[in-house]
Amino acid sequence: MKTIWHSLDVSLDTLNEIGETTMADHLGMEFTEIGPDYLKAMMPVDHRTKQPYGLLHGGASLALAETVGSMASALIINPEQQICVGMEISANHLRSVTEGYVHAEAKPLHIGATSHVWDIRITDDHHKLVCVSRLTMAILAKR
Repeated sequence: MKTIWHSLDVSLDTLNEIGETTMADHLGMEFTEIGPDYLKAMMPVDHRTKQPYGLLHGGASLALAETVGSMASALIINPEQQICVGMEISANHLRSVTEGYVHAEAKPLHIGATSHVWDIRITDDHHKLVCVSRLTMAILAKR
């Protein structure tokens, strides 16, 4: 299968280094796999990502979804000529999680010249669907 990425010279170590000192780092997110047309990341369900009832916070799920989708768009564009920024994100929270990790997989629904649309599915450690999200990214000329 042909890859969708702009450069084939990308490593998980590089992606995780990019996230240092960001919200992704603060929430414990880690990129775990790059495929020909998908990107995966995981996040712990702990004191940083839970709401007062002890459940995974919906906002933490959205932060994970936007992080993995945004990074996926950043890997598609030509970074010398373009930048990508989030335009819209939506989510349905389907199942609660109280411990372990959640795992996000971003796959493209649309890769256009001025926008990308991502389908992001978040599952728990038992591969049960926790959240589905759709992220739209704007692709802008670099100034």
